[in-house]
Amino acid sequence: MNDFSPFGALAGLKVLDLTRVLGGPYCTQILADHGAEVIKIEPPQGDEVRDWGPPFHDEMASYFIGVNRNKRAMGLDLTTEEGRQVLLRLLEEADVLIENYKTGTMEKWGIGYQEVLSKRFPKLIHTRISGFGADGPYGGNPGYDAIVQAMAGWFSVNGEPNGGPTRIGIAMVDMGTGLYSAIAILMAVHERTRSGQGQYIDMTLYDCAVSLMHPHVPNWYLSGDVPGLTGNSHTNIAPYDKYPTQTTDIFVGCGNNRAFLRLCTELGNAALAEDPRFVENRDRAANRVELREELVQLMSTCDGHELCGRLLKAGVPAGPVMNTAEVMEHPHTVHRDMAWAKDWYNGTGTPIKFSRTPGGLQSVPPQFGADTDEILSEGGFSDDEISTLKQSGVVPGERRK
Repeated sequence: MNDFSPFGALAGLKVLDLTRVLGGPYCTQILADHGAEVIKIEPPQGDEVRDWGPPFHDEMASYFIGVNRNKRAMGLDLTTEEGRQVLLRLLEEADVLIENYKTGTMEKWGIGYQEVLSKRFPKLIHTRISGFGADGPYGGNPGYDAIVQAMAGWFSVNGEPNGGPTRIGIAMVDMGTGLYSAIAILMAVHERTRSGQGQYIDMTLYDCAVSLMHPHVPNWYLSGDVPGLTGNSHTNIAPYDKYPTQTTDIFVGCGNNRAFLRLCTELGNAALAEDPRFVENRDRAANRVELREELVQLMSTCDGHELCGRLLKAGVPAGPVMNTAEVMEHPHTVHRDMAWAKDWYNGTGTPIKFSRTPGGLQSVPPQFGADTDEILSEGGFSDDEISTLKQSGVVPGERRK
């Protein structure tokens, strides 16, 4: 038996993960963090993000390490008939299959959902992540995070007005698609308890990116004005911006008049909240340039950390602008169990906090093919079959260059 003991809210859920790069692996890591048994099945060349470094640990790039913990791994050549037969045998005990091959690949291999998998495994939940889906004007096109950011409007609303459209520095299209995909899988698992049937889930980077364009889409629908670049300020709320202080930049957001009055009071100018230009949020939004000038002047002599402490105590959302090291070493990050460590591994914890069935760190990200024998043996393969599959290269022992 494998070393994974049942734990977490998803204990008993078995996932075959054929995904590579980021969106799919992030989805399955979420499931694995909460007890799902995730088997990462890589092509003979391996998941290419194993090479997306430096930095590296034992030839595994940080990019791979960050989204592949709590999984077991094997390699499998699905371009061969023998490899596809191995997958079909492993699917006999699986609840979920997730892949992000180019649309039509599974069908070309004779293992498409409609024609084969749904009939052979009627309870199987098959999730496909693609750039744009199989059809439509963009159908079948490849999609990477930044390209989809550009095409879904994210660039057009991100950046300083005098700096031009800018990529968001987090791969949020990929990770957002991973989050949506995890939600979709759990919805399908829940629905299966009623119907007894699996189903196909069609997830695309493009759809997920468009769905996250809030509040820009509703703003455009109501006003007809095409949203543009606003830098750090908010399109609908003021003040909601980054401000310099003597010690550090801070970010302050006031969502209502009470918070704005508290901000002005803590800055020693309560009368500013009664200025006709700033009485209501719509006034502040219309006069955001003048408001920023007033607040910059008031904050210029403040200690940013001390000011944030006072503002938070007064009920005003505020925080210092911190870098990655400061965040991961911060006492609150540690207190919230958001810095996980095991052996050589360090990473972010899970933000999903259950009272009875917490997630956890069971195993570090696996080396290529690390669990091949164990996985195949559990799948009913004999020692002779495993040896033959290895010798033929259908189940590679090392990454194929």
